Amino acid sequence: MADCECLPGCPFFNDKMGDMPSTANLMKKTYCQGNWSTCARHIVFEKLGRDAVPNTLYPNMKDKAMEILTKSA
Repeated sequence: MADCECLPGCPFFNDKMGDMPSTANLMKKTYCQGNWSTCARHIVFEKLGRDAVPNTLYPNMKDKAMEILTKSA
């Protein structure tokens, strides 16, 4: 699978994970360079746009992503 289209400019990885490089690398491999369609950030991005993705939303927070989508409906 190709890398996620959001990876180069993803503020989560460019700002939030600087102090946890091994965790960031694992998440990048799992979500950004793997099955990015399961990334909570990408799910919100795809449905509501980049501005709707909270900076505090981690890729593994799929339940929170679904909550965001439900509230916006």
